Amino acid sequence: MKIEQIKEIAKQHDIKVGKLKKTELVRAIQEAELNDACFDTGKAAECGQEECLWRSDCN
Repeated sequence: MKIEQIKEIAKQHDIKVGKLKKTELVRAIQEAELNDACFDTGKAAECGQEECLWRSDCN
């Protein structure tokens, strides 16, 4: 997902985008949605969240 799309989702959750990087933004969105802030933590193979919006970009 492109950074501009991520910023739009963040704004919908009232997250101040500022100078946050992609990983920081996605984790903030995950927290706002009451999910584990696990994006890009190296756990993609074991998380079991196949329907995650961020799955294709996660490591």
